[in-house]
Amino acid sequence: MSMSDARGARERLVVIGGDAAGMSAASQARRLRGPDELEIVAFERGHFTSFSACGIPYWVGGDVPERDRLIARTAEEHRARDIDLRMRTEVTELDPGRGRVRARDLDTGAESWTSYDKLVIATGARPIRPRLPGVDAPGVHGVQTLDDGQALLDTLARTRGRRAVVVGAGYIGVEMAEALINRGYRVTVVNRGREPMATLDPDMGRLVHRAMEGMGITMVNDAEVTELLTGDDGRVRAVVTADAEYPADVVVLGIGVRPETSLARAAGLPLGEHGGLLTDRSMRVRGHENIWAGGDCVEVLDLVSGQQRHIPLGTHANKHGQIIGANVGGDYATFPGVVGTAVSKVCDLEIARTGLREKDAHRVGLRFEKVTIESTSRAGYYPNASAMTVKMLAELRTGRLLGVQIVGREGAGKRVDIAAVALTAGMTVEQMTALDLGYAPPFSPVWDPVLVAARKAASKIRAGS
Repeated sequence: MSMSDARGARERLVVIGGDAAGMSAASQARRLRGPDELEIVAFERGHFTSFSACGIPYWVGGDVPERDRLIARTAEEHRARDIDLRMRTEVTELDPGRGRVRARDLDTGAESWTSYDKLVIATGARPIRPRLPGVDAPGVHGVQTLDDGQALLDTLARTRGRRAVVVGAGYIGVEMAEALINRGYRVTVVNRGREPMATLDPDMGRLVHRAMEGMGITMVNDAEVTELLTGDDGRVRAVVTADAEYPADVVVLGIGVRPETSLARAAGLPLGEHGGLLTDRSMRVRGHENIWAGGDCVEVLDLVSGQQRHIPLGTHANKHGQIIGANVGGDYATFPGVVGTAVSKVCDLEIARTGLREKDAHRVGLRFEKVTIESTSRAGYYPNASAMTVKMLAELRTGRLLGVQIVGREGAGKRVDIAAVALTAGMTVEQMTALDLGYAPPFSPVWDPVLVAARKAASKIRAGS
């Protein structure tokens, strides 16, 4: 007898994780199936649900004035829709064989098992926290949840000094560097890579490096942190590398994240080479009929390379949740994959990329031509036209677009969406040159910068054929 039989016709859906993917799945399933048909129980170990982690740097920096603006839907709002959302409750064990999960109330310590007919795993990702002396000292912060953001703001409020060190120069690193600059701190970014933004090729990362230094940020590349020094009060006072020591009143770790799949691993669920759960296109965990997974804890198909990747972004998590909720609710939906689009900024510099970098293309055996062009965000004669650099990769002989990277000022970043659509459609650079894009002098030169790069790439492809 199944669990749903034991309870009558009503099935139980259990959701682990109360943020984007988990609660999108729960909400979509509820739209399709009422409480009489489907009971929904969701577990969230934190204090907040359905919040924008991507917005935390802008809240810390003061662009977003208050924390609650980052909350899309409160626990009370979810409960009002007949979703039994249990906050401050951590799932500690999965038992797929018996269809149940064990959860612990973090405030009381009480533990209990909850059975399920259908399970959604949306456990997210965890920040990489290196095992270094002093890394757990007061004044050292990761930034992943609203609790983390609040803890950092509390530290900034009571810290007398104005020296900040950011460890790591990826998206979180550069965004937190901007947030701290906005708070009036002298900021040093320590990065173990050749250039900031390893999601770009080094030649494009060098443009970011120069711009960050022009904003007053001290950029230290090719530097591995070896320890964090603490003062007599136990608080962090410096970040140490093999070559130097950087004084710090506050340290922010922006080294990246890994899929949070320890529960899934212990339960024997299938994981990929990046540590994320493997699913089919309906977001069902491979080999498990009644288990789905989505968000930062899964690996997804890269449509350009054909390989699995871990790309932790809120855009994907929300889509995954919608697809899972549709399938759990009796409808049908699939997630075809991604092309790897991302955009960020540091102060007034916009940074964008989609598709493959040079090393990505080499790794999967693709041969390509590459071009880099300089252009402007508006017609050159129009006021406030700003420079931008566009790099484009196209497959040798076929001319298929493989990737685009853009670095520039206002109006640069979102141009990457043109390339994202072209990648998704499998367009060649020759086909791109005929795209009918919007033009007027306040918005673009007569040839949009992305199309200028496409023309140059198409010319190289023709010349090499």
